[in-house]
Parts: sequence; structure tokens; C-alpha cells
Amino acid sequence: MSFIEYKGFGGVLLAADMLGDENDPAVLLVPDIGQDRTAWREVAEALVLSGRRVVNLDLRSGGELTPHGEDLRAVLAQMGSRPVVVAAGRGSWIATRALALDGAHLAAGLVLVDMPVDDDAIAGGVAARLTLPTLVVRGGFAPAQCSAVSDAFNAALPIGESADINECDLELASDRREALLGQLLEFLERRQPREAMEFKAGSDPRTLRDAMGCFATGITIVTALDAEGMPTGLTANSFTSVSLDPPLLLVCIANTAGTAPTLREAKHFGVNVLQIGQQPTSNRFAAKGADRFANQPWAPGQTGVPLLGGSLVSFECQRESLHEAGDHFILIGRVVRAQFEPHRDPLLYFRGKYRRLHFA
Repeated sequence: MSFIEYKGFGGVLLAADMLGDENDPAVLLVPDIGQDRTAWREVAEALVLSGRRVVNLDLRSGGELTPHGEDLRAVLAQMGSRPVVVAAGRGSWIATRALALDGAHLAAGLVLVDMPVDDDAIAGGVAARLTLPTLVVRGGFAPAQCSAVSDAFNAALPIGESADINECDLELASDRREALLGQLLEFLERRQPREAMEFKAGSDPRTLRDAMGCFATGITIVTALDAEGMPTGLTANSFTSVSLDPPLLLVCIANTAGTAPTLREAKHFGVNVLQIGQQPTSNRFAAKGADRFANQPWAPGQTGVPLLGGSLVSFECQRESLHEAGDHFILIGRVVRAQFEPHRDPLLYFRGKYRRLHFA
């Protein structure tokens, strides 16, 4: 995160935080007047993870924006690219006024979150002059008395392909922050799409790995007993159900893995799907040279394979078949027993990082 300053109307300095890569498409956050920026921190971080550069104006340290939007227009003119403007509360008043005149030349889109009733904007024709894509969101973070956009304002918004007006109501969402992020990201994908990266045969394998990493997965630990009857295992996320009749699943194991020889010969093996509290366990079973079962609760299953305590699911499998596949081998097992606790939160993996089930 870096600190920057913009010159507002009349040379007044406005402070802002910038997060993300300066080469990524920009999103300008305009908080409610006096609103603590921490209210938008998780939103900003999630937008950065989606490949956006986020500029978060600090209206407390830099002074309030001029009510007719001259300051905001000055900031937009200095950004070098057209951002999507996300404005909240009374910041929405200012954003609508700033972008009602030639707004499409300054911004790629406008999101109004919890905009209070603004009859002046209707009487002055501000709403009718908005010609850039606009998303109106109600029920985000503001108190109830500040989250009712008037029906008259919505009716005054121009409807058509150029305006692309949409409205959503988050009042009934169980997790408003998650719902707001979902709406923002969907809007950004339509109005500010990212340029796709490409892998071609013979090019950098890291690009292919990054592409594969865009498929979100759970995380498992595959376990077995070695020739001496000692427990062994490794972390793997290449796991999937194969068939219900017969009950089959598969895991892909790297040929270079230290546990690979044992798993190649094992008549039985276990697959333990991890829950969010087992992230340290995932790290330990992925590390080389570690005593992976030290201080790790486990118990033998019906076939003797080690099953980890506290997992989301533990599958006990009889080896069905093994197939060579490049630098991995595919181990298919017939499920003979499964134990699961569906109320636990799964440990997820996406783009090379652990994730929670929700955006944050």
C-alpha cells in the first residue's frame, strides 16, 4: 500500500491510499463523508485480489470534497485512466454531480452504495444526465436511515444500453459484505474486464500452473502405512470423486514426492479432506524433512490406514487401479468407509493461497 496526494479544486490536497499494481484497471473508492476507511479495507483487499488497483480517498485527513463534485473531477483527471467510481453515502451525492457532466470521459462506471435520498439531484436533472454504466446498491454498510434511495431518483436515471442502469438490494443478504463484493465484481467483469493471460504448448510451464491455480479446490492429506507399518502422508489438492456406483475417487501424486513409493505399493490408503482449522497440518504435511505425524491426532481405520482427527471428511479406500500420467500418477481408490462432519468450514486453495469460504 502506498500513500498519494491529489490536487483538488483550487489546489486543495486530498490524501489517498493506493493498493495493487499500478498497471491494473483502477477502482476509485469515495467513502461517506467522515466514514472510517477501515470499513472499506476488506472490500479494497478483495478488489486487489481480483486484479484491480484501488485508490481509497481519505476525506478525513484531506478535507471534504466540494459538494458539486469539482474536487472529484480534478482527482479523476489526474488518475491517467478511467476508473470505476464506487461511492458510498453522501459521497454518492458528490459522485453523481461530478459525473453528470461528461462522466463517461472521466470514469468507466459508477457504483452508488447506500445513497441517501437526494431530491436536489432529481430537481436539478443530475440523475437524468448520468450516461455512464451505473449500479445502485442498497443495504451495504450505512445505517438504515441513510440507505433508502428515492424511487423518484431511480425513475430519473436514464435507461438504455449506454446507461446500463442496474439496482440491487442487499437488505436480506445474510452476509452483506460478501453480497456487496459479489455485485461489485460482477459489475467490474462486465464494465472493466481483465485481459486474459494465455498458455501455449511449449511456453513457460509456470503460466500453465497459474492457469490451473484458478480452479479453486479443497485440500486433502493422503495417508497410508509404509512397509514397516509406520504412518506416512502428504498434502494434495488434486482430488476428485470418480463414481458413486461403484464408489470411486482419485488423487494425483507427484512422482517426486517422498511418499510416492509407499502410495504406489499400498493396498489401502486414506484421503482426509481438511477443514479451516487444519491449515498448520496442511503446511506440515507439505514440508520436506518434517515429522508429519508428530503431535498429530490420528487413529487407524478399519483397514489400518491413518485417519486424521478433526477432518472435514475422512475416506478409507481400497486400491482400485493406478495410472501413469506425466510427472504424476493417478491413484484410484474404492471407498470402503467415510466419516464426515458437514458443519465444519472447508480449507480452500485458490491461486496459490489458502482461502476462506467467504471473500474476506
